[in-house]
Amino acid sequence: MGFVSKHEERDKKLPKFRKNLMDSIEKDLLNDDHVLTLFYGGSIGSRNTDLYSDIDLRIVVKPEEIGTYISNKKTRPQMWGNILFIEDAHPLSIYTVVHYDSFIKVDTFYYKPKDIQPSVWLKNIKIVKDHNSIISTVQKQSLEMTYEPSLDEFEAWRTKFFANLHEAYRRLMRGEYYYALKCIDSLRISIVVGWYMNAGIQPNNFGDWAKYEGGRGCLESWQLSLLRSWDCGRDSIEIMNVINNIVREFKNVHSSICSRLEINENNDWINKIVARVL
Repeated sequence: MGFVSKHEERDKKLPKFRKNLMDSIEKDLLNDDHVLTLFYGGSIGSRNTDLYSDIDLRIVVKPEEIGTYISNKKTRPQMWGNILFIEDAHPLSIYTVVHYDSFIKVDTFYYKPKDIQPSVWLKNIKIVKDHNSIISTVQKQSLEMTYEPSLDEFEAWRTKFFANLHEAYRRLMRGEYYYALKCIDSLRISIVVGWYMNAGIQPNNFGDWAKYEGGRGCLESWQLSLLRSWDCGRDSIEIMNVINNIVREFKNVHSSICSRLEINENNDWINKIVARVL
């Protein structure tokens, strides 16, 4: 028998709590003349929420008011519900992450109109308020966009993989197992990013595992199976075996992306880098 949560009854009510919180947000912001556009991203925008989906809130305000809204980003959410805690963020950043006692989390970003540009991330959004069709126009342009990895993105991807590969070995040899396992996790997510790039799908920001697992992502069953097989604990032999298996798949993905981008695979160089560890 797997883990059984003591919060099962609470969790069943989370969609209702989320809806109540969204109603409070909209009641507040729809009546605010300084708010030009209000929309949701994430799973709400994609219409694929589950029990544990948070609220990805995006607010576009008049340019001359942006400073005020950023200054009040920790106080305004108090009007929407009972706050449990707020994740620390730089006072000048445009976002805040607020956790409510209902166990619903709200990620809020504040923008000026010129900050909203066409993007593959703006294909699936839920628009609540849209003064002068600011966001609907951008969304229409976004729907025509497709993702293709750039050469710079590809280069950053593979060098990050190499760096974590070498660092995992160093930390393992020092007996710094948690650091080594952190590097292993970065190697895993590098492969997922590579899979997405190769499939022409925009990957998450590096380090963000959201929706890669759990049935809401775009990975195929064999890819999810590989991910599960790369689990390991604080055992040096196990760690090195997992590294070896991850590297094997990296070479496959690297080769496919090189073909996609029509660039030289340079196997001798890749093998030289890998040979410093394996």
